[in-house]
Amino acid sequence: MSKKETFWIPYADLMTVLMVIFLFISLSYMGLVQFQNNQRDAIFKEYNQTKKSIYTELDKTFTYRFKNYNLKVNPDLSIQITDANALFPVQFYDQEVVLTERFKTFLNEFTPLFLSIILKDKYMSSISEIRIEGHTAIQTDDKETDKDYYQKMLTLSQKRSNKVLEHMMSSNYYDSLSESKKSLLRFMITSNGLAYGKALDKAGNFKFLSGNSINTEKSMRVEFRIVTTSDKLVEKVLEQLNK
Repeated sequence: MSKKETFWIPYADLMTVLMVIFLFISLSYMGLVQFQNNQRDAIFKEYNQTKKSIYTELDKTFTYRFKNYNLKVNPDLSIQITDANALFPVQFYDQEVVLTERFKTFLNEFTPLFLSIILKDKYMSSISEIRIEGHTAIQTDDKETDKDYYQKMLTLSQKRSNKVLEHMMSSNYYDSLSESKKSLLRFMITSNGLAYGKALDKAGNFKFLSGNSINTEKSMRVEFRIVTTSDKLVEKVLEQLNK
């Protein structure tokens, strides 16, 4: 056997070994990518299942029970009450806000049911905030671009959302909670006056997105909105991908 032949045999063996090594590296990388994808899918699946479970419980608890208040539970975990006449009497922005007796009756029944749901252990890690939102409409179309009028409606809607939160935290159910749970609720619940920035049209869609006229009856509303921990979800996915 010539020296040239003896050289090519080890070289061929070396190339075979390198190909096998590269093959194992490729397979390992593909396996790692598949594992990360499975981890990501599992995280999103758990998140979506929890969100769906919260929606189902809200819908089952409130939709039929409070149908006389034009209450609507949405898949985005918001609860809308659009019966404006049942919520607040006619008021100006600089007046003290009061609740109608009918709305007080509603809140007395709604509060323990709502708080008991969001305080469940199985949901706590998925909830970052509970927003009580006050929304107004406009008296006439020309008021929509009136800066002074918008600021007045912000003041009025904020007063209304504050009043709702005040009434909920004055309930017998809230008083019966442990101090740790009260502290948790104070941390999570916020009141937000949004004026007519998110006004609704006749179909119940955001006027800003639909381009349709503001519907006064639907826009003058109170919403209880559960905000999920989407930021934590993203962090968890990124953490899994970086492992």
